[in-house]
Order: sequence, then structure tokens, then C-alpha cells
Amino acid sequence: MAADITKHLYVYCWVSFCVLFMFIKLAKSDNYIVHMDISAMPKAFSNQHTWYLATLSSVSAKSKAETNPTTPFSKLIYTYNHVIQGFSASLTPAELESLKNSPGYVSSVKDRVVKVDTTHSFEFLDLNSGTGAWPVSSFGKDVIVGVIDTGVWPESESFNDDGMSDVPSRWKGECESGTQFNSSLCNKKLIGARFFNKGLIAHNSNITISMNSTRDTEGHGTHTSTTVAGTYVKDASYFGYAPGTARGMAPMARVAMYKALWEEGAYTTDIIAAIDQAITDGVDVLSMSLGLDGVDLYEDPIAIATFAAIEKNIFVSTSAGNEGPDVETLHNGTPWVITVAAGTMDRDFGATLILSNKVSINGLAQYPGNFTSTEFPIVFMDTCSNKTELSKIKQKIIVCQDPGKEDSLDDQFNNILAAGNIAAVFITNSSSVDVFVQSPFPAIFLVQKDGDTVVDFIKSNTDPKASIVFKKTILGIKPSPRVTSYTSRGPSYSCPLVLKPDIMAPGDSVLAAWPPNIAAARVNQDLVFTNFNLLSGTSMACPHVSGIAALIKAVYPNWSPAAIRSALMTTSDQIDNTGSPIKDIGGNLRPADPLAMGAGHVNPNKALNPGLIYDATVQDYVDLLCGLNFTQQQIKTITKTSSNNCSNPSLDLNYPSFIAFFNDRGAKPNSTTVVEFGRTVTNVGDGSFTYKANVTPINGLKVTVEPDTLVFKTKYEKKSYKLSIEGPKQLHKAVLFGYLTWEDSGKEHVVTSPIVATSYKFEK
Repeated sequence: MAADITKHLYVYCWVSFCVLFMFIKLAKSDNYIVHMDISAMPKAFSNQHTWYLATLSSVSAKSKAETNPTTPFSKLIYTYNHVIQGFSASLTPAELESLKNSPGYVSSVKDRVVKVDTTHSFEFLDLNSGTGAWPVSSFGKDVIVGVIDTGVWPESESFNDDGMSDVPSRWKGECESGTQFNSSLCNKKLIGARFFNKGLIAHNSNITISMNSTRDTEGHGTHTSTTVAGTYVKDASYFGYAPGTARGMAPMARVAMYKALWEEGAYTTDIIAAIDQAITDGVDVLSMSLGLDGVDLYEDPIAIATFAAIEKNIFVSTSAGNEGPDVETLHNGTPWVITVAAGTMDRDFGATLILSNKVSINGLAQYPGNFTSTEFPIVFMDTCSNKTELSKIKQKIIVCQDPGKEDSLDDQFNNILAAGNIAAVFITNSSSVDVFVQSPFPAIFLVQKDGDTVVDFIKSNTDPKASIVFKKTILGIKPSPRVTSYTSRGPSYSCPLVLKPDIMAPGDSVLAAWPPNIAAARVNQDLVFTNFNLLSGTSMACPHVSGIAALIKAVYPNWSPAAIRSALMTTSDQIDNTGSPIKDIGGNLRPADPLAMGAGHVNPNKALNPGLIYDATVQDYVDLLCGLNFTQQQIKTITKTSSNNCSNPSLDLNYPSFIAFFNDRGAKPNSTTVVEFGRTVTNVGDGSFTYKANVTPINGLKVTVEPDTLVFKTKYEKKSYKLSIEGPKQLHKAVLFGYLTWEDSGKEHVVTSPIVATSYKFEK
């Protein structure tokens, strides 16, 4: 009897615990971005903010799952003014369901974690003080670039405002004080500094923000913002690598930092609040090296927020992501922004291995420490897989042969690191070698051909010795640029019918300012610090394009974001410095296709004189949303209005590129289909021009342009043409590509657009 009572008591307690656990789980709050229909706001409310508070108050009162009632003030995170019509709030599931029945409710999405896509570049881009884009644009004078990132180190010399005029009177921004950041730290270069973390705090009310201000504690924001518009700093280098004068793409532009990315986390609620404020403050360009993966346009808060920015004629530059070389990994595939891929420059950092027979061999290296030039015995340890043997070897240079297996270079590197050998030579053809070059121990990386020379030397000498000289900077590397292996590829998940990425820019080993109190590297077990750092990623490519867009904006202040994007894309380069097609490191050095590099590598000097532009209005984007068969509610979420004109739905946006899908898996053999595109171009050249079309042959496809001649009599005249691609209903290759060029009779302008045919099929 007693046993039965104990058993039933146990079961009762367990069930009670489960019920309590489920109750607590149901009552747990989460952050949501809520879209509202402002036309439904009762006239009794003086503004949206008070209406939202009243709505939250009503929702909280109705909720049955609220165990500890809170005020609407503690629920509300942000009221947004531009990016959406709505707010963000911390809501329980019951409150969210109640909110869905409130007057004016349109839709909501849960707050998401955002990915961060982590100077010689100006010379590589052929920017110089005497001719071209810099002097024509007055170096981007008075263009205001807003950067959404991890903050800024305002004391950096790259934010020196010597020679800059007064801040433009149209600027409405502020320099907010906070932890270790005083408003007086802003100047005529760094004209704004704000920070946003209410969403982050709402996710964890017990969180401690290490630096509650715009001051940068990670370095990423300082690096990207000075890449955009850093001023001139002489004798800059990364521990002796890349020595020279550092400067940004638009040295006379202004910078406003909006810190929304934190060591403790990064959420969309804070990021769109930053975009909202940047619009209010009056930025001309927005630079964002971040993004969300696998999200539909109407559920992507960043895509929705940037739609509001382009409505205000703000150019938005975003990074493609670092998930390459796989296809369909790209984020920021939003049709109204520019999406930037990362490429290499014609510069390498390395070391020289000097054999005792006086033969010198150059390799890649970025070891930041000082290393003696003394000769040491050098020994070949094959794959360097025997940790015990490696640890026995002291005062010798170790040579390792990478067998080329998955993670084999990683294993070798870690074995040498653990053994504590004096120095290492890695022989490898790995495309991911750039991950290892900033090694904490003296290391040089050689290609197989040069490695064979070293191994032959060791095997043919009874007492082989060598020395290593580090901190070499080699310019004029050929071929370059090349597409990096890590840059994310298209097609875009959110809008595959618009070819993405749009363009490629330098993203590999970019030198820019760095906070001096954040370790930039490690030498053995010691952290080392510097004022400039070398970083790689599409995070570094994006601000290059942001700065170049600022140069164009300075010359053509009334151009739309689409016009600027068109100018950048149609004047980009598809040929490297050897006169051959740009190669893709992630594609075994085959010619890069537009799903990897977009239209090509950015060319700022050509972009200032594009000849023709492909413009697009807000209504054109609405037509695209209608053509995508979005519901009126989904479109309203993006456009913030219920009066969307869907009388002319179209999947054919007036874009400076073309992508066609031939992926009918049920098609009969040899059956064909035709995909047609309509485009309108505007003559922005001075005077009259006659343009002739030319299409590079694409094996297996028939591409025609009609008409193939466009005659412009006046500036700003518009002409339309049709491009048709005939091919098999089911393409037998993943990607085929070519280019359409319009060249004027005087050969002053060559307007180039990529054409892609693909068999990829999206399964959402």
C-alpha cells in the first residue's frame, strides 16, 4: 500500500513538474519585429509610439500566460520611423497570438542573429591624386557614409580631419557619449557615432555590455570604416608588411558609425534601428558587412530596412558572405542593394627561404614577429604527422609536405605549433593557405614546384642549412585579381531571378586602421598589437565599393542608387593583369563565372563615365515583388503601404545583368525554350552616341539582341532593347555564361553586362 502511494506521488510530482516546465516555456518571451498598418491608428493617438505602447498594454492584459505582468514600456524595444511601420518588442507566445488580433497588425518575424562577414588596394584600383576618380570627385568631399558595424576607435590617425571643411549643414546626426567615449571625440571626419543594443539586452536582461558606447572592442568596424573613407596616414604597416601611406577609397568623405554589432551578440532589431537612425540623420551611402542566410525578402528585416533607404535615395552596399566556394551560399541577394564579392590584389606578403647553397625561394608568410637571419639546420619530416618525433627536434627548420587531404594542412600546422619547433616550411597547393599565413610561429608556405627544390637540396646535402627572412611585400603579382575561395556564390536564395553577386572588390589581406588595445596577432604565446591590421573577407570588399560609390555620389549627387550600381557594374573588369579572364581560386583556377564575381572587378575610374545606365525606380521593385507572387500583405511588409500598384507585375527587373534558368527536369530530349529579357538604358554621356551590341558566343545557347544598334541624340535619352536566350529546357551543365557589350562608335564607352544560364533549381 505504501509503495503504491509513493509511486502515485512520484507520478503526480513528475506530471506537475512537466506542466510547470511547459508553462514557464510558454511564458518565455522572445523578441519580434512587428509590422503595423499606420492607416489603422486611431485619431486619438498623437503619434505611432503611443499607439504601439497602448497596443502592447492591451496585449499584455489579455495574455493568460503572463506570470509576472510587466508594463508596455518594458515590452517595447524600438519604435521605427523609416525602415518599417512598426516596432520591436519582447513577447510571450500568448502575447504574440493576442497581438495578431490587434487592429493594424500586418505581420511579425522573430529577431534573428546576424552574420558578420569578416593599403595597397587604392593603387591596385588605379586611384591616384592626379587623374581619374579621385580628383574628379574631390576625393568624395562631403559625401556622408554611414557604417553599421562593431563601432570605431576615434583616436585612430585615419580619422584625422586636417584639411577638411565644416560638417555639411544638412547633417542631423549626433556623437553620443557612453563608456570610454565622449562626444568631443568626433570631428569633421568622424561626424557621427551612435550605438544600439536594446534588442541584445532584451534577449538577456542579465547581460553585461563590456563597452556600452560606440567604441570598438572588436576592430571590425574600425577596419571597415577606414577602408571606406580613412584619411591619409604615412608609414602605416602590419608589423612591417604592406608599408606605405594608408587611406580609404573616399578620403574626403565623412563617416558616421552606427554600432549594432557587439561582442555579446548581433540582432536584427538593433541593426534595423541603426538603419532607421541613419536615414533620419541624412547619410548618403550605407555600408553593411553583415547579412542573414536563407531568408525570404518579406521576412528579412535587413532587406526591408534597406528598401526604406533606397526610397530616400541612399545607396546601400552589402557583403556577399564568406561561405564559398559552394553555390547558393550568398546572402544579401536583395534586388535593391549592391552585393559585393571578394577578390585578391596584385600583392602578396611573404618571406624568403635562403638555402646554404645561396638559392633563394620566395613563399607566402605573415609571421608578425622578429626572426633571426642566422642559418639553422633544415630537415624534411615528410607529412609531419609524428608528433613525438617533431617534439624531439630543436633548433632546426622543419619542412612538411602537405599530402593534399582534407584538413591535412591544418593537422600539420597544429603539430608544429604543439611541438614548438623553431620554424617551419609547408609545401602545399591548398587554396586555403591564406588561413594559416598569419602564423604565431615562423612559417613560410611554398608551392609544390619550389618545395621540390627544397626537398632535393636537403636530400642531396649531408649538412643542409637555411635561413628565413620575413616581412617581405611583393607587388605586381600575376595573375590578379582572382576570386577568393571563401567568397559566397549565387544564385541568391531570396531572389534568384536577379543575378547576384553584383561586383567584386579587393577583400584579401586588406590593410586598414585597427584599435591599438586589441591584439592583432600572436607570437608564440604572446599577444601583439598594432595600429593597422590585415583582414580578409567580403567584409573588406564591401567598404571598397561603399567608398567608390561615395566618389560617384560626389560627382552625380542626384543619381539613384540603381544608377550608381549600374555604373559600377557595367564598367567593371572581367580581364586580369595578364590579359586573360579572371580566375576563380575556389573553382580550381578556371575562369570565374558571374555567380562568383558578379559583373566583374570594380574599376572606379571607368565608373565615373559609364556612358549608359540601367536605372530602376521604387515602382520597378514593386513590379518585381508582384511578379514574385508575393501576397499583398507580404508586399505591404516591404513597402509599408497598402496602395501597391500591381497592374504590371514583372520578373524582369531593369538590371545590368541577366540570369536564365533552364531546369525543366521533366523535359523531353532535345526540347528547347526561349527566355526573353527587356531592358531600358539611359544615355548619361554628353552629346549624341551610337551604340552597337556584341554578345560573346556561349556554347549550346543562341543569344540575340534586338535592336542591336541604339542611337542617342541627346543626354538622358532612353532606349529599349530585348535580349533572348534560346537553349535546352534542361541544361546539361550547371552554368554557362558570356557577356553583352554595348560599345559606342567612338569607343569612348563599353557597357558590359554578364549573361548566365544555369540548371540550378531552388527547393525552398
